[in-house]
Amino acid sequence: MNTFSCNGKTYEVDHKGFLVDPAQWDEAFARGMAVEIQMGESLSDKHWNVIRFIRDAYKESGDCPIVYQTCRAAKLSFREFRKLFPTGYLRGACLLAGITYKDRVIDYYGEPAMVNNKKRKDLVEEKVYRVDVRGFLVDASEWDEAFAACRARDMKLPAGLTERHWKVIRFLRDHFQKNGNVATVFECCEANEMELDELERLFPDGYHRGAVKIAGLRVV
Repeated sequence: MNTFSCNGKTYEVDHKGFLVDPAQWDEAFARGMAVEIQMGESLSDKHWNVIRFIRDAYKESGDCPIVYQTCRAAKLSFREFRKLFPTGYLRGACLLAGITYKDRVIDYYGEPAMVNNKKRKDLVEEKVYRVDVRGFLVDASEWDEAFAACRARDMKLPAGLTERHWKVIRFLRDHFQKNGNVATVFECCEANEMELDELERLFPDGYHRGAVKIAGLRVV
């Protein structure tokens, strides 16, 4: 078990710095972690509004709120949010709030469906994908378009995967192959020249639980 210490208190965290137990969170953790990820020593009211919304939403629903919900609640644009949390939503705001996308109700399922709006049952009839309990692909190299179609159907995307969806998915795959990590929501929006509201229309389940999952990636 890893630990993180600040102001004389020690917290149990995972290898990415996320609190193992969200109940252990306090404001000192948020301030200390902000320094750790080089956000500075002071958090503004806007930072706290975001952090408290994430905490309160988790207490009410048991789920980590998705980025769209948080931006709307805090009345922040994509660019304003990025200035506040430059390391990303999950690896910035949620990290400071002591909550991760893993802190939610499990949603596992899985049926083959459509690839580029065409039935491709033959692609997946005999194939088995290794996924974790939340449906994320364990090995990114096992990804193919049929997997993306399965995840898209699970998420009930009404029009299937359009070319706009595939542009985002391919960007995520290419970025991962080149850099060895999952692009932040900010990097994704900028690279694909879109605002958060368009990303929400494309992937209503969220960035990590929608786009990243469909792309066969996960933040671990």
